[in-house]
Amino acid sequence: MSAELDQRPTDEPADEPTGWHAFRTGVATRPTLNLAYRIGVAVIGVLVLTLGILAIPYPGPGWAIVFAGLGILATEFAWARRALTWLRDRYRQGMAWYSSRGVAMRTTAAVATVLLVVATLWVLGTYALVGGWIGVESEWLRSPLAW
Repeated sequence: MSAELDQRPTDEPADEPTGWHAFRTGVATRPTLNLAYRIGVAVIGVLVLTLGILAIPYPGPGWAIVFAGLGILATEFAWARRALTWLRDRYRQGMAWYSSRGVAMRTTAAVATVLLVVATLWVLGTYALVGGWIGVESEWLRSPLAW
């Protein structure tokens, strides 16, 4: 009985794409739509990748956003697939190196991250903004940039 269930009718093609692959195959058959689709993927991927690169020094998902941006680009571009593989390997090596350095290195990295976040918030004028909300006005809270 199981042999009967495993057999396909001869009129069904075995390798016909389904789901997302069927959609992508349909887009690929239309040159103008394919170009527009690839441009859209490139724009979205580059925006996400740029956001991730900007977020790397700060606490949060900076590297995850970078990998997401490269993943978006890798759906359409072979160079992005190669870059994603290369970067993923380097990230793992870097994290292995960082983990093997001990408590002193981790403490130094945590202090450097806190200082970077505090400096960024000051430069962007966040302290003066929040100080204004609660009624604290001080010259040192103001950003050095002339907003």
